[in-house]
Amino acid sequence: MSTVLSTHGLKAFYGDAQALFGIDFHIDRGELVAIIGANGAGKSTFLKALTGLVKVPAEMVRYQGEPIGGRAPGEIVRRGVALVPEGRRLFPSLSVEENLLMGAAAGRRGPWHLARLYKLFPILLEKRRQPATSLSGGQQQMVAIGRALMSNPDLLLCDELSLGLAPVVIREIYRAMPEITGEGMTVVIVEQDVDMARQVSRRLYCFQEGRVALTGASGGLTREQIARAYFGT
Repeated sequence: MSTVLSTHGLKAFYGDAQALFGIDFHIDRGELVAIIGANGAGKSTFLKALTGLVKVPAEMVRYQGEPIGGRAPGEIVRRGVALVPEGRRLFPSLSVEENLLMGAAAGRRGPWHLARLYKLFPILLEKRRQPATSLSGGQQQMVAIGRALMSNPDLLLCDELSLGLAPVVIREIYRAMPEITGEGMTVVIVEQDVDMARQVSRRLYCFQEGRVALTGASGGLTREQIARAYFGT
C-alpha cells in the first residue's frame, strides 16, 4: 500500500501553549484509521494541523509525498483533503442543498455529486430547501459529511462524528461508511465511542495529552490496553 498522509514528530502550539508533542502517524491508501482519546488529548488539534487551520512546519505533514504543513486550508482542500469539523459548522443562512454545493467549490472532479449524496442520505433530498441549521443534529451531520464529499477528496477527515447524537442516529451514519469508502477513499475518524472506533477501523491511535499513547491493529488491541492508554494509568 502507498502512504497517503504521514506526520513526523508533529508539534503544534496555540501561542505559547503546546498542544501536540511529536506525533508520528501514517495512513495508507484505502484505510480507515480511528483516533480516540479523552477531551483535551489533542485529537481536534491534530486534524486542524493536517488541514492548515493550525500552522506547523512544512515537513511535519506530508501528503501524497509532498510537505504540506502550514499551507493554506483552501490549497489543502484543492489537493484532495476534506474535513468534517467538530460541531458541523454549517452555514446557517444557506439551505441544505446550498451547503452541499459549497463543498463543490474546490472544483475537483470525482464520483460525488448531489444525486449520489441524496441516494446516500435520502432525508436530505426531502429537506434540501430547508435552512441547514433547522435540521436535527444527525441530519446536520449528514449535511456536513455530504459537503465534505462534494469536494471529491482522496482523504476524508471526520472529527467527532457521533458527538451528541442518539445511538440510532450514530448507527445510521456509520451504515453509510462502506459506500463512502467503497471506491478506495482514505478516511480518518476521530471518535469518542471507543467500541465504534474499533469496529469500523483497520488501525487505531489513542492520544493522551498530545502524544500517541497506543497504536495498533484495531482488532488486536485489548480493552485493558486501550483503557490504560486512554486514561494514562
